Amino acid sequence: MSDDKTHDEAVENELKGVPEDMIDGENSEEESIDEALGKLNAELDEAKQQVLYARADTQNLRRRMEKEVADARAYAATGFARDILSVSDNLARALQAIPAELREDEKWKGLVAGIEATGREIEKVFASHGISRIAAMGLPLDPNQHQAMIEMPTDDAEPGTVVQEMQAGYMIKDRLLRPAMVAVAKKPD
Repeated sequence: MSDDKTHDEAVENELKGVPEDMIDGENSEEESIDEALGKLNAELDEAKQQVLYARADTQNLRRRMEKEVADARAYAATGFARDILSVSDNLARALQAIPAELREDEKWKGLVAGIEATGREIEKVFASHGISRIAAMGLPLDPNQHQAMIEMPTDDAEPGTVVQEMQAGYMIKDRLLRPAMVAVAKKPD
């Protein structure tokens, strides 16, 4: 009897670190293998899902970076373009200020022609860099492109129509560079 007791104690000592469901026999072994396989499949599915999310995030990041690079290229000259607009405005004002009789005077013809050529060159450079003038005169006020400075009572135009352009507005590609400063028609009192 003491041999049986010591044998049972020895078996118990050997089974101390083994999970109970494995002790029950072959059925338990198959169940635990199936459970382990199920867990591994679940972990694999989760890992696949994480890889798909990571790929999607990477692709979104790549697209966003490509767009930022394209925007940086397209609009890199925006600050410079805004600054040069005042030069263009002053040149246009200078041309408008020249009286007709001076334009015909032989002494001034060369100067006037040079200023006009400079104005055309600025417009050509603007066009080559995607800078275009905003149409305003006779059009309805567009708050996305026009800045109404004053309202002018008139019967000659519908209310809300641009009747005077005080300063030209410009777009750079599809973005507003500077709004056109305009006077808008309103019904006379």
